[in-house]
Amino acid sequence: MAQTDNMNQQVVFLSDGAKRTRGRDAQRINILIAKAVANAIKSTLGPKGMDKMIVDDLGDVTVSNDGATILGEMSIDHPVGKMLVEVAKTQDNEVGDGTTTVVVLAGNLLHKAEKMLDDDIHSSIIINGYRMAAKKSKEFYNELADSVSIKDEGILKDIAVTSMTGKAAEASTELADLVVEAVSVVSEDDNGKTSVDRDKIKVEKKGGAGLTDSELIKGVVIDKEIVNEGMPRKMKNAKIALIDSALEIKETETDAKIQITSPDQLQSFIDQEEKMLNDMVEKIKASEANVVFCQKGIDDLAQHFLAKHGILAVRRVKKSDMGLLAKSTGAKIITRISDLSSSDLGNAENVNSRKVSNEDMIFVEGCKNPKAVTVLVRGGSDHIMDEAERALNDAFGAVISAIKVGKVVAGGGSSEIEVAVKLREYAKSIGGREQLAIDAFAETLEIIPRTLAETAGMDPIDTLVSLRSKHSSASGKYIGVDVYKSELTDLNAEKVIEPLSVKTQAITSASEVTEMILRIDDIIAGSSKGGAPPMPPEAMGGMGGMPMM
Repeated sequence: MAQTDNMNQQVVFLSDGAKRTRGRDAQRINILIAKAVANAIKSTLGPKGMDKMIVDDLGDVTVSNDGATILGEMSIDHPVGKMLVEVAKTQDNEVGDGTTTVVVLAGNLLHKAEKMLDDDIHSSIIINGYRMAAKKSKEFYNELADSVSIKDEGILKDIAVTSMTGKAAEASTELADLVVEAVSVVSEDDNGKTSVDRDKIKVEKKGGAGLTDSELIKGVVIDKEIVNEGMPRKMKNAKIALIDSALEIKETETDAKIQITSPDQLQSFIDQEEKMLNDMVEKIKASEANVVFCQKGIDDLAQHFLAKHGILAVRRVKKSDMGLLAKSTGAKIITRISDLSSSDLGNAENVNSRKVSNEDMIFVEGCKNPKAVTVLVRGGSDHIMDEAERALNDAFGAVISAIKVGKVVAGGGSSEIEVAVKLREYAKSIGGREQLAIDAFAETLEIIPRTLAETAGMDPIDTLVSLRSKHSSASGKYIGVDVYKSELTDLNAEKVIEPLSVKTQAITSASEVTEMILRIDDIIAGSSKGGAPPMPPEAMGGMGGMPMM
């Protein structure tokens, strides 16, 4: 709808059922939604953060305190809420950790912006101030950071433990050892720089035992069983064929009708099918392969022929597992069996089937090129193993990003307070209304130590005042919140270490999504068929109402 001033006549340019929210109302709704999303996961922050239980429409339960996981499982319909979910996913994909941090920072930046908007500070001034603060914050973080490399196994283990603490607390030390060892095995020297391919590290779960019984396999573990009982259970000096086609008789691509008029013709037809399957197996045998991993199905008769030749076969192997097997054994994935030759085979010292929690799993160990590893996670229940897997993924992301950038900072809110103190000094040199936005950015960074203090049962205001005081001196840059002792201490000495990239990526993502949301002053939603319309302000009961997400 639009209305002309001179004729007082309505001009309709939107379709029926479309709704429009403009100006401060649009900004207020967007900010309210972002605050609600941030508050929903704020309590999960830190080692003593609480878990959330999400039950989906099918009744499946997810218990986690991983920000990206929680937001991904929640049914968030509002576009601004979805933006924050995307930001958490970006943080997870880019650095593997800090997903809760980035959403909490974005929510609080918008909360501070709301107060400035109420004081008639234009959103463009706030955006400019936030942009300046984000750029300067990353500079301060770089100055604050210490160096790290693949050789610093102790520091890398501390990073893994810091990342996992609170998710798999009772086994974080044991799992951290597996993380560092796995990263060391798959790391490669690339022109003087260390590179780590995350895809070469597989996490496989199997119920039973406890988290501390998890182990690292220098090879690939496939959660499948051998297709035929007549096949060998173990194969030493394995010559491995990877086949991406079915060992079955395919249907014709065109519709065809075969008319059989006598038993002899039927027998001939059956014999021909058998011969085709036998020829496939003979081709595999001629290549000297003694282990076959097939991405598709294997016919019962083909299984019989393979077993007769003493060939170990596994069917319906996942595409990702086939890729790992190719990387680790040196085998080539073949799509036509007729093209298979001995040069396409990979090698491994052992391929064997083992019982894990009373179920068969295939272990491929002693590979020709051991640049693929598997972490076999054990646990008492699916929920425990799922959370352990998320913790491991966070730890892998943190350790790999630390090696990639080569810089780390102390955790526990110490780096946030240090940067916030420096930002306030920087704001004084800027002046103007942007100074207010930079100060607001500094206050937002302090939400991290403040929340950690709250989860540890400490007084948040006293904690912040004390932290600011300690960080005003040059010797206090590592002082942060020790949530276990409920006191302020040197967290570098306590080995609470985080990658620099987790901090800088969180600042970048949070500031960018905040700028995008603050630029929106008009929400036009189609009819109900096109998605949920924005809520009018009167339906929200003022600023105290809780918006639907």
